[in-house]
Amino acid sequence: MFVATALGILVCMILAMARALLGPTVYDRIMAVNAFGTKTVLLIAVLGFMSGRPDFMDIALVYALINFIGTIAVLKFIRYGDMGWPRNMPDEPDDL
Repeated sequence: MFVATALGILVCMILAMARALLGPTVYDRIMAVNAFGTKTVLLIAVLGFMSGRPDFMDIALVYALINFIGTIAVLKFIRYGDMGWPRNMPDEPDDL
């Protein structure tokens, strides 16, 4: 049962990677990489359950946090061109 689940997750990861390579826009590619990271968290959790090692859940949670923060950082870099505020904008913009 869990082997079939792991194989299904691997197929979804391959499809997400294909979308990341073929995506028409940069946002499609970023979302595909984010989906790939989410599937990786699922795969780590399933493999940890299959092997009887509950400490894999800690690794999966840390990877999920890194995936989330990395996605936000890349989206901010794409939008603003750097990781800080652009020089021509005030410190606290009203449109956010």
